[in-house]
Amino acid sequence: MATELDAVIIGAGFSGMYQLLCLRDRLGLQARVLEQGGGVGGTWYWNRYPGARCDSESHSYNYTFSKELLAEWQWSERYPEQPEIMRYMNYVADKFDLKRDIQFDTKVTGAHYDARANRWEVETAAGERFIARFLITAVGCLSTANVPKIPGLESFKGEWYHTGQWPHDGVDFSGKRVGQIGTGSTGIQAVPVIAEQAAHLTVFQRTANYSVPAHNAPLTAEFQSWLKDNRDEVTAVMRSTPNGHPFRISERKVFDVSDAEREQIFEEAWGYGGLQFRGAFQDVLVNKSANDKAADFIKRKIRTIVQDPEKARILSDIDHPYAAKRPPIDTFYFEAFNRPNVDVVYLREEPLERVTPSGIKTAKREIPLDIIVFATGFDAMTGPLLALDIKGRDGVALKDVWAAGPRNYLGLQVAGFPNLFTITGPGSPSVLCNMPVCIEQHVEWITDCIGMMREKGLSRIETTEAEMDKWVAHVNEAAHATLLPQASHSWYLGANVPGKPRVFMPYAGGMVRYREICAEVVAQDYKGFVLAD
Repeated sequence: MATELDAVIIGAGFSGMYQLLCLRDRLGLQARVLEQGGGVGGTWYWNRYPGARCDSESHSYNYTFSKELLAEWQWSERYPEQPEIMRYMNYVADKFDLKRDIQFDTKVTGAHYDARANRWEVETAAGERFIARFLITAVGCLSTANVPKIPGLESFKGEWYHTGQWPHDGVDFSGKRVGQIGTGSTGIQAVPVIAEQAAHLTVFQRTANYSVPAHNAPLTAEFQSWLKDNRDEVTAVMRSTPNGHPFRISERKVFDVSDAEREQIFEEAWGYGGLQFRGAFQDVLVNKSANDKAADFIKRKIRTIVQDPEKARILSDIDHPYAAKRPPIDTFYFEAFNRPNVDVVYLREEPLERVTPSGIKTAKREIPLDIIVFATGFDAMTGPLLALDIKGRDGVALKDVWAAGPRNYLGLQVAGFPNLFTITGPGSPSVLCNMPVCIEQHVEWITDCIGMMREKGLSRIETTEAEMDKWVAHVNEAAHATLLPQASHSWYLGANVPGKPRVFMPYAGGMVRYREICAEVVAQDYKGFVLAD
């Protein structure tokens, strides 16, 4: 027998928790969250790898909808670690009594639209069925692990793990020979921690990456006091900047200053650390010559930090503009390669051939290993959605509609899939921003839309093919106004997953502009959507 609801929400991370609160407590709907994991937290529930830490500053990585919540919660560090983020998520869930409407350990295996009834039918791995007018995906952008298909992996006699599916009781690296594949944001966080524990760590690098020091530290009493007095201003800054972070991007340009001044500005930004480095000049992400100056500065820093000339060469051989891929921040990543127990293998010069029972074989040698860590990222943005087996009108599958890449309107809706909303889906700013800011905007837009439909007695909302085409064209136009598409192997383009269409997925026009567009759509009676009784 099916459970009938007003709305089914898939996922209990930042998005799903807030969407539940809005639909249940503000609109009075019968809503339920279906969550595959055993607790709230979303990506933070699964990503428990060594060094897992947020790269947004803690005082901006939280909900802002409740001043009471903001006043109650205090972060301990500049960049919160995974356990502290989980404590925050559980605190929020308990404060607003959300868990009573979240069904854990529930994997969604299908979601199909019944046009005659105008209802979504959702099925789970346990055989449960739910029927609801609205289906809202809150599955996150980075929640489907990408394990590369390397020949011989099944023969490996040691243990292997993916950072996005980390054992909840941890992994003991002591005395072990560890191989880590991948040097993106996750890998950069993991290396220093694994290096301290393992007998030996070999890092397999395909693509060298920029990274800026986080300079993480406990938050002082003085900062906490300042934050309490200035919280409204901090929130206002987050909502008025293109990337949703609590700092403004400088209005100066790279070539507005002398070489000596520019070097000093970069040095000060490096000394302060974190993502603010990319905000030192306004044109770093739109002017290649300007970007070259930032890139050169970071490469020189890498070569200064890493003492072994060959390791320094490999780690600084970066082939894309700075911040064209997700710009990592780190805690002693490059310094870790000065340890005698840490080596790096450059896969572009020494390709990985296969996994053997006792390790990894490259084109030149076999490296014995006890543990392999895949820091190879995710099937980003589209992967979590396609894994749900969503089928719209006439049984058309979302995977077929997106066979050549994701198509939607505002990152919110897909033609042929009425009453389906995707929180921070492809085509929205999402991963180019501080995620809670994007999430709150999306959830509140969806909530207001459903509230409007109820007031007017409307039962169905759906975008059109024409609006999707226009929005996809605008997303591409916004991307190509920046240097972002020049990182041809970026997961922003889906390039980390073999066979995935190369399409730039997030909206690069900035959160402020996106918020304005969404407001304009509402002001024009939901322009681009077809509403029906």
